Amino acid sequence: MPTDSAPPRPCPFSGNSRALGVSPIQAYYRSVDTRGRALRDLRLSVTDRCDFRCNYCMPEATYTWLPRDDILSFEELELVVRAFADAGVTKVRLTGGEPLLRRDLAVLVARIAADPRITDISLTTNGVHLVDQAAALRAAGLHRVTVSLDTMRADRHEAITRRANHQGVLDGISAIGAAGLSGTKINTVVIRGTNDDELIDLLEYGSSVGAEVRFIEYMDVGGATGWTCDAVVTSDEMLTRLGAAYGPIRAAEVRPAAPARRYQLPDGRVFGIVASTTEPFCSTCDRSRVTADGMWFRCLYAATGTDLRALVRGGADAARLRNTIQEQWQERTDQGAVDRLS
Repeated sequence: MPTDSAPPRPCPFSGNSRALGVSPIQAYYRSVDTRGRALRDLRLSVTDRCDFRCNYCMPEATYTWLPRDDILSFEELELVVRAFADAGVTKVRLTGGEPLLRRDLAVLVARIAADPRITDISLTTNGVHLVDQAAALRAAGLHRVTVSLDTMRADRHEAITRRANHQGVLDGISAIGAAGLSGTKINTVVIRGTNDDELIDLLEYGSSVGAEVRFIEYMDVGGATGWTCDAVVTSDEMLTRLGAAYGPIRAAEVRPAAPARRYQLPDGRVFGIVASTTEPFCSTCDRSRVTADGMWFRCLYAATGTDLRALVRGGADAARLRNTIQEQWQERTDQGAVDRLS
């Protein structure tokens, strides 16, 4: 099972991080950490299983999956979300593994959507199961979908994911629009020598299907056991390449706490870059994540977390969970991406 415990690796990107300081936070946010960052965004994993084996995420041939009894039930997940909403969360992103491998996921979406405090429910997926599930997910209350797509070439897709189902991903992206969902994003992890010659192809494809492409710098996190500095294509380099192809690129509007910086081409099209390796967004990060077995991590790079499953199965109600979440968030000092630059 992949972990986030890899030690920091020296890299020549230090000094490029976004300024880290206390962000101005309105008084109505219920949970604010030591650096002034409000708790608003929850990544909720519903399974550890995945049917891809992407070489930057799950590079090993085999994994020891979590026992099914360790995975939080829908009832437990609903309780966890309610407690986070009590603590101030308004956005929930369903993740995995591959979240669409969790049976009857639309049932969980409907339960989360029933809470009016959760104003945005999104899903990150590899896309291959969307043909069968997109319509039901939208009917249940899902707002947006992000699909991981690293290449427009079937042979490269198979080399990256070790699966021969590239067309299935493209069909899944088509199913998003057919289901009436909007705000679609495509996430592309850019790796030098692997797919960095496809920036234009991917951007053009995104435009053709009404999706905003977000290029992601290759990060030293999770299952990226083969990560090296040399493989990172920086945000500056991407912008230089795209500018040479399209003409002058200017900054576009972006939510302050969003991980991606957005840019606009001369023809008005918009794309994003997540520069977590060279320009971490730690100073405004408002997100945390809960794993499928209930561990709560307050930073993507964190090696230790809080066992919410033990609390839930020990009889804790939403109020006790909320208190735990608020207390620990208020003590949060995490700035994992910045620390890895030093």
